[in-house]
Amino acid sequence: MNQENDAIFLKTMLPKILISESSYKYFFVGRSRDISFKGSPNKTERIDSKSRMEIKSPVFGNNEMIPKKYTCDGENINPPLEISGVKVETQSLVLIMHDQDAPISGGWTHWTLMNISPDTTEIKEDNVPDNSKEGQTSSGVAGYGGPCPPSGTHHYEFRLYALDTNLVLDESAKKVDIEHAMEGHIVEYAVLIGLYSRAI
Repeated sequence: MNQENDAIFLKTMLPKILISESSYKYFFVGRSRDISFKGSPNKTERIDSKSRMEIKSPVFGNNEMIPKKYTCDGENINPPLEISGVKVETQSLVLIMHDQDAPISGGWTHWTLMNISPDTTEIKEDNVPDNSKEGQTSSGVAGYGGPCPPSGTHHYEFRLYALDTNLVLDESAKKVDIEHAMEGHIVEYAVLIGLYSRAI
């Protein structure tokens, strides 16, 4: 390299090489939810700042309390959810509801829903979209298990994945099986977090 090329390298390429994974997430991941993963969702494979996919609920906002009706203290039915901004190349959606605050290793999975049609705009209360498939919760049963924290306020993550394929899994699939099957197929994702604590 000559002196001019050295200067260009230092200004453009070197920062990209030296940037840490944590810094990368700080500067980029927080600004986009269009991310494909291989293996763990913490390993970023692709980012597109034009992502617009969103998941929300008409009964609670992000980082707000989940109504008692949708917990073990109420009717224990799934809350209504709304989906928007799914990319046209998406072949299916996957939803995983997980409590990372649970006092067991790896947290507690409350709901997994696979092969949701990409044109789905809502998941109704106490219902699942046609042709979708529920996997197992950490209780070892397929279906929805509402929040039921032993103590304190827990954070329940509703993570919606857009995939470029359909998953060939049945109702015996656990969260780890679903995550393994999604490797290399995630187009984008969106997250909604609900809170819940029990009056014990």
